[in-house]
Amino acid sequence: MAALSPENVKLSKGQKKLLRKQVRAQHVLLKHDGIATVSGPTEHLVIANGGLGNGVSRQQLLEVLRVFGTVETLLMSPNKPHALATYSTIQEAKKAHDHLNGQVLKTDGSTQSITLYVNFVEKVVSEGSSPLSLPPGLLVIEEVISPDYEKRLMAFADGSTDSKENVQKSLKHRKVKHFGYEFCYDNNNIDKDKPLLGGLPEICDDILEESLEKGYVKFKPDQLTINQYEPGQGIPPHIDTHSPFEDGIICLSLGAETVMEFRHPAGHSVPVMLPRRSLLVMTGESRYLWSHGITPRKFDVVPASDMQKTGTISGDVSNLTLNKRGTRTSFTFRKVRKKPCDCPYREVCDSQNGCKSTDPPPSIPVTDGDASKLEHKYVHDVYDEIAGHFSNTRHTPWPKVVEFLKTLPDGALVADVGCGNGKYLSINKDLFMIGCDRSKNLVDICRERKLEVFICDALLVPLRGGICDACISIAVIHHFSTEERRLSAVKEIVRLLRLGGRGLIYVWAMEQEHNKVKSKYLMERKGKLVRSKTNCPDVQAETEYSCTDQGANRMNLTCLEQLPDVIKDPIDKQNGAKLPIHTNRTSFDSQDLLVPWHLKGVGGQHKANGVTTLTPEVKEQVVYHRFYHVFSAGELENLCRSISNIRILQSYYDQGNWCVIIEKC
Repeated sequence: MAALSPENVKLSKGQKKLLRKQVRAQHVLLKHDGIATVSGPTEHLVIANGGLGNGVSRQQLLEVLRVFGTVETLLMSPNKPHALATYSTIQEAKKAHDHLNGQVLKTDGSTQSITLYVNFVEKVVSEGSSPLSLPPGLLVIEEVISPDYEKRLMAFADGSTDSKENVQKSLKHRKVKHFGYEFCYDNNNIDKDKPLLGGLPEICDDILEESLEKGYVKFKPDQLTINQYEPGQGIPPHIDTHSPFEDGIICLSLGAETVMEFRHPAGHSVPVMLPRRSLLVMTGESRYLWSHGITPRKFDVVPASDMQKTGTISGDVSNLTLNKRGTRTSFTFRKVRKKPCDCPYREVCDSQNGCKSTDPPPSIPVTDGDASKLEHKYVHDVYDEIAGHFSNTRHTPWPKVVEFLKTLPDGALVADVGCGNGKYLSINKDLFMIGCDRSKNLVDICRERKLEVFICDALLVPLRGGICDACISIAVIHHFSTEERRLSAVKEIVRLLRLGGRGLIYVWAMEQEHNKVKSKYLMERKGKLVRSKTNCPDVQAETEYSCTDQGANRMNLTCLEQLPDVIKDPIDKQNGAKLPIHTNRTSFDSQDLLVPWHLKGVGGQHKANGVTTLTPEVKEQVVYHRFYHVFSAGELENLCRSISNIRILQSYYDQGNWCVIIEKC
């Protein structure tokens, strides 16, 4: 690791500043990517801020690097803000190191500039990757139609907006037209009793007949959706609803190529290149189980060789670059289903029992009133319904929370805001702890255990301000549905604290895999813990820093702020946009979502809303949906930093949760 030497004292002010930033880049690379730099010159360089994740294309970086010599190897990983390069000689690498360090580079399609920081590394080794396989049942057939047929279809899509035989809708991320049957986005379904006039347009007959003849589909489609995407637009990850349509969905891509990502419920994903004039065929598992979507961005990470821009996009970091998107039109054909779906994927099938609530997903809240109503139905009411079952599954306290409580002085007054079944209220007998929760039934459970509790909302706790030595909020704030309400919840905790008082906050993390270690949430399947194959002992991956010394973290945030649309995937806050329903024990595809709670009635008694009823030996499973806003890395800290009278003492990741310890100052 390089250090400030005595010779550096004679450097100019600007040179010293550049050197400090170069050293800071070394720390960030080691901390976040495990890349150790060396002080002596080698043929190998790491270029911080020069990666695909910063919007730097392979061609652009090569053009800069080749000025100083022959580049034998250039590795650029997807979404990473750095690149690794090897020159033919040490002299060439040293020349590039001396001249490129601090150079400002403007990326394609972005008004922001980035600054390159270059360091030597011992060697450049590609981790390599095995070729990705297409999801089972997925096909991509290239050049399925002629350029002339493509032009006619695109002209039809552009000119059919005034036709009475179709329904057109303008969504935030794309333009949509329906033929045969209108697809209703309110409930992700169709009305089978209300076909549209005219059926499917005759211009589509050729592609439909060929698809039937070659066996791409078993039935001739009778529903068509035309989507038109401008660069930067996309469609959220989703599974086409099972009940409306038969097995076999085909999608024709026109005008421009794009990358569609397929994700398995277990969490792994496969990016698939869809060239223009290609046909995507989804049958079986790829149609029923895997979600698919197009990330809204202006560039895609693709193989640099035109000959390889088909099929899956592997992690071959020696052959990746950025590809600017064009305007794309897709024709998606489906066959309306006449009978309920009986596929083997019950957990994601809306036709079969015990998978989803019958209520249509609610909209993302726009006003504070909308947010309050959403939380009342999808948080407060749900926890009252599942209180008993929820409490039975919440026995073991988090070790880090216990550690926090046991470090407090004897006699300290501690408030647990959102105490649930009160499992933390009796951890340390030397503390005076009081709990509160919005759920009456959970508070009743606490009272049965002789705990000091009361009912209240976390936004308005009926305690005098400045009286608590400490407060904890464990898995609560992620249930508030707007940023303003989440901020208000943190401010209410701060209000309760005395000067010097400390607060501990836990929220669910968007990143359920951290430092290559999966959280227990991902590893637990059907009640059994699947052991991780990693040997990494640092399961909790704790990070500590003071509120005055955050250089490495600040630089990393700076890099993230400079990312173009390649990486930033804004959440659609459009009025009327529906909240996605999460598939349990899988990675999160959205920050705002509904998480199912499966409540089974077993022989004996079942209590809900204070009413006890007898149940048969086995009762049909009921599914409740809870609203969550899962926090991305740094989001909880940024929320706390917006409050002037607190400082962050500690920030860490704990088994799928982002956590902070704050102090009122």
